[in-house]
Amino acid sequence: MVKVDGSGKSSLIQVRDLDKTYRRAEEDIEVLHGLNLDVDKGEFVAFMGPSGSGKTTLLNLLGGLDVPTRGSITVAGDEITHMSGGKLTEWRARHVGFIFQIYNLIPVLNAFKNVELPLLLTNLSKAERRQHVETALAVVGLADRMNHFPRQLSGGQEQRVAIARAIVADPTFLLCDEPTGDLDRKRADEIMNLMEELVSKYHKTILMVTHDPLVASRAHTTLHLDKGYLVEGQKNPQTTVAGGM
Repeated sequence: MVKVDGSGKSSLIQVRDLDKTYRRAEEDIEVLHGLNLDVDKGEFVAFMGPSGSGKTTLLNLLGGLDVPTRGSITVAGDEITHMSGGKLTEWRARHVGFIFQIYNLIPVLNAFKNVELPLLLTNLSKAERRQHVETALAVVGLADRMNHFPRQLSGGQEQRVAIARAIVADPTFLLCDEPTGDLDRKRADEIMNLMEELVSKYHKTILMVTHDPLVASRAHTTLHLDKGYLVEGQKNPQTTVAGGM
């Protein structure tokens, strides 16, 4: 269940009284205001709102890429708000998978090597890394493309490689910033089918920013940000599954 009133007691993700203010020249820019949010394991949440409403800032805070001005973020019992830089880096590597509009694949590495990158920071053996990579590529339907380079793949296939890279270390949750923004409708639908499968079959928790109402409708719940305030959203009726990978 997703709540925006801060009443969840045992949610996977708990956000409390979150503020974010940036200092530009002599001016304070308030981006997020007193935000509360609870997301259970296995939920698929879409965030919508106009440009500048704080959507990407919220994702960056949830992923430990930025720190709030006030408030707290707790994920699976870990309060990340006051972690040191080193601990936060370790926490991100264990718990967060990032998927962006831009695929950020390394052109000189094939699909296998691109997906393997996050595992090079772990203690896994070469054989264990191979097993993880092959599993991730199979999940996204690209087991037969592991030796292909990004230039040999379509945009949709490149995004699938990026998704495989995001899930290869079996993170606690996925953060997606406009994951279909560079794709046509057909390929966007294919990526959203994959996202739904990650939730329903592999029990992933996904938080996604999008401007596309059709993409947002594929999530369990759509929440809206308006001028830094989180507005109660809607339960998307056609999606009923929830769970964990």
